Amino acid sequence: MRICPFYPLIGNSYQRTALLFFYAIYTDLMGGSMSRRRNGLNFRKKKRQINIPLLREIMIWMIEIAIAVAVAGVLVYFVGVRTTVVGQSMGEQLQDGEQVLVNRFIYKVSKPKTGDVIVFLPNGNEKSHYYIKRVIATGGDTVQITDGVIYVNGQPLPKMYHSGTIADPGVAAEEIKIEQGECFVLGDHPAGSEDSRFANIGNVKTEHIIGKAWFKIFPLSEAGFIE
Repeated sequence: MRICPFYPLIGNSYQRTALLFFYAIYTDLMGGSMSRRRNGLNFRKKKRQINIPLLREIMIWMIEIAIAVAVAGVLVYFVGVRTTVVGQSMGEQLQDGEQVLVNRFIYKVSKPKTGDVIVFLPNGNEKSHYYIKRVIATGGDTVQITDGVIYVNGQPLPKMYHSGTIADPGVAAEEIKIEQGECFVLGDHPAGSEDSRFANIGNVKTEHIIGKAWFKIFPLSEAGFIE
């Protein structure tokens, strides 16, 4: 037991008793504090250690998600653009209100060819809806409509590309030569089609082509590849 250093200086017994009481409390508190320090207990915040393996796994996960999103975005942009058919010019294959997917990549690496069903803006008019027609002639070909029959390079166009005879030849009543970088388009149902026979549409320039209509997605019962 420690002796209070001030004990001998106090003469009054009551004062000595009170002093001893408070000194005992003081030494007990100080002794406990020192004991906690010796035992390694302190209330300082410990620094958190970084979990390197977990951080690496999170980073890999985030990179994989970013790559997946980028690939999906590219695929949607190039082959997943959707548009709606307007009118009955494409006959039974593509009817008014049906929805198709457009391949915008294909004509960046190749040229439109006879038989392709293309999506384009007439004369590049950004305010117009997309037109969907079939290519029947490309650069270097000649087109003429005589007695309801379409002739491409002097040969009758196969019926697989259109139905019935053509009552209105339009500008194709006289032979037309298609320039390079252009194509002549026609609806599969010519009687109800606004196409290259008419001056307000004319030959479609390559730069005005949005892409190739390649898959019908709606209605689901009619979903399938476009021929």
